[in-house]
Amino acid sequence: MARPFWQLAADCFRLSASGLRQRRLRTWLTMLGIFIGIAAVVALISLGQGMQDAINNAFATIGTDKIIIQAQQAGFGPPGTDTAGEMTEHDLDVVRHVPGVKRVAGRTLHGVEVEFADSSRTIFMADLPKEDDARDLVVEAFRLRVRYGRELKPTDRGSVIVGHDLFAKDLFPKPVRVNSRLLIDGRRFIVVGVMEKSGQPGRDEVVIMNREDARDLLGLDDELSAVVAQAEEGEAPSELAERIGRAVRQDRHQKEGLEDFTVSTSEELIKSINVILTAVQLVLAGIAAISLLVGGIGIMNTMYTAVLERTNEIGVMKAIGARNSDILLLFLIESGVLGAVGAVIGILLGFTLSTIVELGASRMFGPNILQASFPPSLILGALAFGFVVGMLSGVFPARQAARLRPVEALRYD
Repeated sequence: MARPFWQLAADCFRLSASGLRQRRLRTWLTMLGIFIGIAAVVALISLGQGMQDAINNAFATIGTDKIIIQAQQAGFGPPGTDTAGEMTEHDLDVVRHVPGVKRVAGRTLHGVEVEFADSSRTIFMADLPKEDDARDLVVEAFRLRVRYGRELKPTDRGSVIVGHDLFAKDLFPKPVRVNSRLLIDGRRFIVVGVMEKSGQPGRDEVVIMNREDARDLLGLDDELSAVVAQAEEGEAPSELAERIGRAVRQDRHQKEGLEDFTVSTSEELIKSINVILTAVQLVLAGIAAISLLVGGIGIMNTMYTAVLERTNEIGVMKAIGARNSDILLLFLIESGVLGAVGAVIGILLGFTLSTIVELGASRMFGPNILQASFPPSLILGALAFGFVVGMLSGVFPARQAARLRPVEALRYD
């Protein structure tokens, strides 16, 4: 009576484990290529997925209903637009009257010279509009949260709030704190608040002041760097973006495709970033897969050697009734176990590496900036991949072992 398959498989696993224990050094050296490759794949994919999740969560906090209209930079527009565009309060008014726009706000961004503690640096300055709706929209869209001190009031003059890095990093000989006095482009300002860390240098190294102060400081009239609009509830941001683009084009008497401005939605930014991150993950995983190929070749070499060393053993097993399929299964399982054990070690090593990188990023850039993600599909996939690589690498050695004739195997010395 033929033995059940599960009993045969259990015996093969037991014999495989015994054979691998007897060749411990060779087993570890063989698994080296496997677990290095698996560790690299797990670490890179987990960090890439964690970064993607962090970016998506950040945009989810901001909301997907935001639309940004900016001037096209000179030299970066389509053919026929060789000059830089500009945004003004008039454009803000045009966008405000587009059907489907709930709130709209303008922003001015400009580099300024900041002097503090006998040192100076060029830092970005951003302004806050005076109107309550516009001010709330900017605070919400760009997540301007104050950690120390207080928020900037619309009536404040000569006051600023600063990014977290001016307080926490060595941008100046001493940290900028609440009530510190800064010299910005030759004018004195007092710091009333320090913002929470965002992990983005553009936001963490910034000074924010009210629009009246910004225009007096820079000598501006009604120029803006960007216009931010929020779609009404139930309004599709992509459709609203098209209407806004059409309205601004008509106001400027420009043809489609020859605009000197750009209109983008949060959804478009999320998709663009996700495409880039996915491509980066695939490239890095492909590079790491080279280690898996090397590991598979190592397993194949080890299994060929095992066939030669255990020829007599194979002859004995065949003499007492083992079939070719039994021998084939034994060597396939043994090579699969090599790959699976290498995968387990690789998963643990990859988990450790990505956790170290996550902790380092938290120290350097703040919490929640880069978080390693370990979905069950990644763990199970890495484990299955290691086992499959091992089994595939053992196919040819296993076939060679199964084809040995019992008499020749027993006579082999």
